[in-house]
Amino acid sequence: MNEQSWQLEQFERYRPHLQAVAYRMLGSVTEADDALQEAWLRLSRADTDDVDNMGGWLTTVVGRVCLDVLRSRQEDYVGSWLPEPIVSLDDETDPEQEALLADSVGLALLVVLETLTPAERLAFVLHDMFAVPFDEIAPILGRTPAAARQLASRGRRRVQGAEPNPDTDVRGQREIVDAFLGAARGGDFDALLAVLDPDVVFRADPGKIRRLARPPITGAEAVATELLSRAPRFAPLARPALVNGTAGLVVGPADKPFAVVSFSVAGGRIVAIDLITNPDKLGGLAPRE
Repeated sequence: MNEQSWQLEQFERYRPHLQAVAYRMLGSVTEADDALQEAWLRLSRADTDDVDNMGGWLTTVVGRVCLDVLRSRQEDYVGSWLPEPIVSLDDETDPEQEALLADSVGLALLVVLETLTPAERLAFVLHDMFAVPFDEIAPILGRTPAAARQLASRGRRRVQGAEPNPDTDVRGQREIVDAFLGAARGGDFDALLAVLDPDVVFRADPGKIRRLARPPITGAEAVATELLSRAPRFAPLARPALVNGTAGLVVGPADKPFAVVSFSVAGGRIVAIDLITNPDKLGGLAPRE
C-alpha cells in the first residue's frame, strides 16, 4: 500500500468522527463536508511519517479549518440564524443519514453554540463533547492550556444556562408534537397553549430572501397567536420526521418540501420551536433516487 492509499484509508476510518466535530462546530452539513474536504487536501500534502495519533492529528486539522470558517463567517441575517437540519422522514431508511442522526445534537443546542465566540465554541466542543485534552486544544487556538480551559468553561456556562434539559424519550416527544399538530390543524388556541411552555421561544430562519424577518417570539400566547396565523399554510402539509434525532415535522409536497420544524420538549411541554424555510438549508430534503 502506497502512502496516499494509506492516508485515504485512515481518513475514511475517522470520517464519522471528523464529520461530527465539524457539524457541531459549524452547524451546517454542507460546511462540515467542505471542512472535511479541506482536511483531506491538507492530509494528502502532509508528511505524516512522524504522526503517532492520526485521529488526533486529523481532529486538530478539522478544528483549525472550522475555526477559520467561524472567524470569517459573515451572515447577513435579519432574523434568527438556525443550523442546517439533519432530517429523516419516518418512512425513510438511509444508513448514512441515520448514522448522522444517531450522532447529532439538537438544533436548540446548536443555536446556543452559535452565540459563543469561535474560540469558546472550539474549546467547548472539542473538550466537552469529544474529550480532547486542553494540551491539544491550546495550539489550535494559539493559547495556553489554562486559557483554553477558561474558554471551555465560559462556553459551558452559556450552554448550561440557556434552556431546560430536554426530554430524551422520542416517543414522548412525538406525542407532544402530534398534539401540537392536531391543535394547529384545528385552529384550537387553548389546545395549543396546553402543549406550550409558558416561556416557549419561536425562532424562524427564512434566509436572506426576506428583508424584515421577525426576531424570536417568546411566551405561550404570543407564540400560539403567531403559529395559528401560519397554520392554514403549514399544518395540512406537515408530516412527522426526526430532526437532529428529535421529533419534528417536514412541511410541503413530498417532492419539494419548503420547511422543517424542530421542537425542544422539556417537562412534557414544548420549550422551543425552530422553523427553517431557508432554501439553502433544505437541499438535503430532495427525494432520493
